Amino acid sequence: MSVKHAISRGLEMGRSIFQLSLLKSAARVATKFRVERLCVGQPTRSVQPQTFLPSRYRFYRMSLSGLAAQLQALGFRRFPGARSPRNRAIFLAFGLGFGLIEQQLEDDRRSAATCQEIQALFRKKKFQNPLKPFTLGYKLEDYVIGKQIGKGCDAAVYEAAAQFALPRESRECSLIELGSGGDNRQEKDCTQRPRSVVSYPLAVKMMWNIGAGSSSEAILNSMSQELVPAGRFALKEEKSAVVLDGHFGMVPMRVSAHPNVVRVHRAFTDEVPLLPGAREEYPDVLPPRLNPAGLGNNRTLFLVMKNYPCNLRQYLQVALPSRRQGSLMVLQLLEGVDHLCKQGVAHRDLKSDNVLLEFDSGGCPRLVITDFGCCLAERDSGLLLPFNSRCVNRGGNACLMAPEVATAVPGPRVVIDYSKADAWAVGAISFEIFGRPNPFYSSRPEGLDSRRYQEKQLPPLPASVPADTHLVVGLLLRRDPGKRPSARVAANILHLSLWGGRALANPDRASMKSLADWLLCQSAVVLLRCRGAVTSTVEAELQRCFLANLDLEDLHTAMGFLLFGREQQRALAN
Repeated sequence: MSVKHAISRGLEMGRSIFQLSLLKSAARVATKFRVERLCVGQPTRSVQPQTFLPSRYRFYRMSLSGLAAQLQALGFRRFPGARSPRNRAIFLAFGLGFGLIEQQLEDDRRSAATCQEIQALFRKKKFQNPLKPFTLGYKLEDYVIGKQIGKGCDAAVYEAAAQFALPRESRECSLIELGSGGDNRQEKDCTQRPRSVVSYPLAVKMMWNIGAGSSSEAILNSMSQELVPAGRFALKEEKSAVVLDGHFGMVPMRVSAHPNVVRVHRAFTDEVPLLPGAREEYPDVLPPRLNPAGLGNNRTLFLVMKNYPCNLRQYLQVALPSRRQGSLMVLQLLEGVDHLCKQGVAHRDLKSDNVLLEFDSGGCPRLVITDFGCCLAERDSGLLLPFNSRCVNRGGNACLMAPEVATAVPGPRVVIDYSKADAWAVGAISFEIFGRPNPFYSSRPEGLDSRRYQEKQLPPLPASVPADTHLVVGLLLRRDPGKRPSARVAANILHLSLWGGRALANPDRASMKSLADWLLCQSAVVLLRCRGAVTSTVEAELQRCFLANLDLEDLHTAMGFLLFGREQQRALAN
């Protein structure tokens, strides 16, 4: 029997005795007990409930060790037979249980205080814009437009340049260089042949405007979801005052800057130009002045952002990341999803095509989530969407729709919870990152349907995938969202696995004190590494994200999942 179980059994036994014995004369004893017996030492001995304490300890409102001593003393004095060996043992177990919980409370208080101090320190360090600050660029004529670099179902993307916006860091690895070794994907260092991107450091996304009208207000109202990752100065002041109703009838949320979420630097409306390849690629969405058979309006929305070398799908077609890089890529997606969830945004169309990619100075892929056209970004929605009709849009890509979303049936009081839906999609994308086909693309004969699949049907990941990463992917793809970890907890599991080292090699033996000591050491290491650094690596960004989002309950949960996974591994090994 474990110590925790023994203590709980002792507390249950003590509570039964307390109800049978101490409460017999409750009216008489309670008054004296409150007046005379609860005054243990100085008033400062009383511990008030704190918001940062774990919920399972908030029941206890006073000094538990003092209360245990009073219960023992009261039992010995007032009740016949209380001094018998049996009753002494019962009261001793009762007091011991309270004393152990009091010690655990003290450890948790110190660990929670440490987490809060570290979190406050790293939240002050804001994410740096890769482009130098600029104040122009609110018109299409401010940019030099290059070739088309992407096209989706509602927009086309072109490379662009402007003299007022030069990149602070301009290194990329072309897909031609990555795929030069042949059709078979190989692990490659993407910094072997770096190429400058100074010629076109920006990308302009031109939305296709069909039926939204040609006024700026109507366009912004119709396409307001695209403004979710927009920066503070993306819109002109007079434009930002326009009431943006959005697709869901409310002003959309704006997310703050994050290294794993795309940043829209400028958003403006302008006339639709005849860009290279327009008549061949998308003639039907052009306005009649450019194509007599076109259905588009004369004006539309333009979004300006950083130009990335490729998206995740294109990269994975020609290269295979190493096992560590693959874990870091999954971790980056989880960090981006957690950032969105904390700010009340669900992407709802997460797939490898909607993840852009570049490389840091060490050649590690840096991922950013983009394309927010299908996102849920209602204010005060809490990531909940009333689903009272089939006309309600439940999201984008149906193949990567979480089970709780795909199986929802509309009704008067039905609400879809998207708090863990994007995390589920990250689990599905992880198969692509580690060189396996995505199991939920139904075009394949062996493809799974998110509405009906069973967890045992999931194909295995390659043997080279780290065990803890394998555990995280399996947890993310659980059908029941109640048993699925949040993006924050899943990210913490990978953080502890990647950087925990010897301090957390055995999570079942790691105490809260050792965890707090490791967090302090990790904070010092990250601060020293960041001092004087001109550019930031992916690993440094991830470590800062982890330290800026420390939460004691999330760490407890992540440690529990790690312990569960390690026990399963040992059971399979035996």
